[in-house]
Amino acid sequence: MKRHWMVVAIIALAAAAAYTQVQSDIVIRLTGGARKVIALPDFRGAGASAQFADVFNATVFEDVQRSGVFTMAPKSFYPLNAPQQERDLRTPSPPQAPCGGLCLADWAGAPVNADYLGFGYLGEQGGRLVAFGNFFNTRLDQPSSARVFAKIYTGELSADGARKIAHEYAADILAQFGVPSLVGSKIYFVSDRQGKGTKEIWVMDFDGSNQRRLTHFNSISTMPSVSPDGRRLAFTTYAKGQPQIMMYSTETGRFIPFRNSAAPTNAQASFTPDGRHVLYASSVSGYMQIYIADLDGSNPRRLTNTRAIEAEPKVNPKTGADIVFVSGRGGLQQIYRMNMDGADVERLTNGEGEASNPAWHPEGRHLAFAWTRGYAPGNWNLFLMDVASKETVQLTHGQGRNENPSWAPDGRHLAFCSNRTGSYQIFTMLADGTGVRQLTTEGNNWMPVWSK
Repeated sequence: MKRHWMVVAIIALAAAAAYTQVQSDIVIRLTGGARKVIALPDFRGAGASAQFADVFNATVFEDVQRSGVFTMAPKSFYPLNAPQQERDLRTPSPPQAPCGGLCLADWAGAPVNADYLGFGYLGEQGGRLVAFGNFFNTRLDQPSSARVFAKIYTGELSADGARKIAHEYAADILAQFGVPSLVGSKIYFVSDRQGKGTKEIWVMDFDGSNQRRLTHFNSISTMPSVSPDGRRLAFTTYAKGQPQIMMYSTETGRFIPFRNSAAPTNAQASFTPDGRHVLYASSVSGYMQIYIADLDGSNPRRLTNTRAIEAEPKVNPKTGADIVFVSGRGGLQQIYRMNMDGADVERLTNGEGEASNPAWHPEGRHLAFAWTRGYAPGNWNLFLMDVASKETVQLTHGQGRNENPSWAPDGRHLAFCSNRTGSYQIFTMLADGTGVRQLTTEGNNWMPVWSK
């Protein structure tokens, strides 16, 4: 949730805009353009493994679909007989003759039209769950030349074990296309689900599972930020009265000393790419201005010097050489860029509406951010910007307030919060605005931060 420290008036706008925008080169560059088609017939399980086949198959399908790398061939189009192991595959004779699903050409042709086929089966060996996973290129007739990989995965004979080896199999499929799996990444966020007018810091897995509370101040704790190595979490809390920055170890679960400046407000901490410094906004000089300090809060240095509110500093994660931030120095809040010493300030957004929540893409050339362009102040949508050209693309359209974008480690997904369902919840989507998934449902949830 964004604070309205520069809002003159908020006017509700109920219009819904139809999405007719042609896909931009920005989106194509970030998502890889046209997708290959994949078919993933269900693995069957024998003996004790059979009870975990549904969990395994659902997890593989979900991981591959969520990646945005492939178009998923509808299962209703699949041939009745899918291969379970490589020796089931046949070479069509004569060429183009159907094999009922046992020739790769059966999957490459209509109606499946798949480019790749993943298949296999589950078993139990020595009390362990075993998956025999295969991945083949359907555009090649000869199975020996079409094999991309064939691997064995083992885990506990349980639902958790099935999910583990399913994640591993899906990760191996994605790795063939240079796309890292999101398994193991975390999303930190703010929630009021514990009630009593409080907000606490929570964390969950990339798919919304394993949601758990990290802070127990029974106060307002908000604006989380995670260090590049994922080992430190910084956030702003009112637990001691005035808003101050706190540092938390994600490894030990203990708080780490951080020296706040003597100011009414210290907030919105973020880390430099080398993890050695922290940027934040502080009112130590009166107006909220941007500062940089050592990792423990010592040696603070002021970077901006205006009679306007300056906030949300984020250092370019690729170069470490420039900062984007939000400023009201020209009127309504806009997104600006400056060097690490505060010099060469440049406005990135065009001055139309309000802009906020800048988030660098991991490659350091694009930003995701929230903007009211085309709408009344207070009605926010998410956009992408090519920083060099300042070209923008709108990702969300006419579905409530959409704010706080945060890039996934793979640079292909964004987490964000939206009130499109009537309350603020955390969602993820691909960088082209498709594949939207809701991760939270309980209470209100804001400010997701995706960490590796």
